[in-house]
Amino acid sequence: MKKLQKPNIGLLKGVFLCTRYQKMDHAARLTVQQQRLRAIVNYARENSPYYAELYRNVPEHWSFSGLPPVNKRDLMEHFDEWVTDQSIKLTDIQAFMQDLDNVGRKFRNRWLVFSTSGSTGNPLIALADNTTNSIMGAINTTRAFAQKDTLKKLFARGGKSIGVFATGGFYLSNGSIRSRLLAMPWKKRQMALSSALLPIPEIVAQLNSFQPAMLGGYPSHLDLLVAERESGRLHISPVVIMTGGEYLSDDVRSRLSAAFHCPVQTNYSCTEGGTIANECAEGHLHINEDWVIVEPTDNENNPVPDGKRADKILLTNLFNYTQPFIRYEVTDRVIRHGEPCPCGNPSPWLSLEGRNDDVLLLEGIDGTVKIAPLSVYAVLKEIHNIRRFQLLCHSNNHLELRLESAEGENRALIFKQAENALLNYLATQNVLNVTITMSDELPKQHEKSGKFKHILNLND
Repeated sequence: MKKLQKPNIGLLKGVFLCTRYQKMDHAARLTVQQQRLRAIVNYARENSPYYAELYRNVPEHWSFSGLPPVNKRDLMEHFDEWVTDQSIKLTDIQAFMQDLDNVGRKFRNRWLVFSTSGSTGNPLIALADNTTNSIMGAINTTRAFAQKDTLKKLFARGGKSIGVFATGGFYLSNGSIRSRLLAMPWKKRQMALSSALLPIPEIVAQLNSFQPAMLGGYPSHLDLLVAERESGRLHISPVVIMTGGEYLSDDVRSRLSAAFHCPVQTNYSCTEGGTIANECAEGHLHINEDWVIVEPTDNENNPVPDGKRADKILLTNLFNYTQPFIRYEVTDRVIRHGEPCPCGNPSPWLSLEGRNDDVLLLEGIDGTVKIAPLSVYAVLKEIHNIRRFQLLCHSNNHLELRLESAEGENRALIFKQAENALLNYLATQNVLNVTITMSDELPKQHEKSGKFKHILNLND
């Protein structure tokens, strides 16, 4: 029997495939999706020992709903068996990741390495080969802008874009930007990256110097720039603001749009699936069904109908053949909508339940300092044996850290590592007089709402 081959798709072909799909009718779209699904499932069965064992009792003519779901913990515990290239070993990738200068560089000259934030457990490590990177780029090239004239305005301003994202790790946003800058160093005048971990005045100085036409970043962090814009300290005029990495609330969108006098957009993306859904002019997040399948489910993996809130989704990535994500658990609460959208895009769209973490309010050398939640995630993510955390901010710069450690790990030792990391980071923000204590309690949901916050500011 002939061995299955994985596709090799470059950026131009990816753009062609994305554009062609948008012109297809419903039946043709469904055919494309099902062909890609069967190709990646069959390839995983043949080349991944993990999936071969998982699907041992799955019939040759399988149904999609009959495939067992997978989750991050199981995949990472069986990493070497999960990947379809058996020359790849997790220990080799971890050694590669010890040098942060490798962010944006290719492991063995073939794969970009990304990791999740790890805010709810040890991070997942993802490898992106040429096809994976090309498809992610093609989706953003063809579907990123909701307003038709945005791209024209962007080109008129030289296409200058800057992202304010967490650095110091192999995150999808900063890793992708650095990869492009390393490959095309002449683009430094057109593309830049600012660290969200820097003090706000330093970020403002970088933005003023670069004068971007497009500004990107986490909503909670960009929201801190509104006061800088209104005070006159930040004097940039972007034609569009692109947010990602966390939920964009209507309130934050309105404040950013009013302050910078431009449209504000978002998307729904993750390290495991790239851009899952792009926003249209109606503000609806349309699923990129040619490259991902999204199944809203309850906690027991039962399907949830359109219009009802799901407890999570099962995500299937149709383009990552190195690490197949097939019915992969993502703990985002969504509502899937099947009704027609006025924008004309026939793909179903999603409503997201936003992450509702608080901004930390601490007293620094020069007054109150605001710390965005994702800055805290980026710091604590580096403490790999934290399974889950919850940080409570009390008065007088007192922080209380609730920790759930990995099984068998010394919780007190992990707390000390987390304490040192937080104190060092806060010092860079000119916040010095801070006390951090380890809570006797584990991270927990709100007693009445059932919602979980990683960051709670109790100092309002």
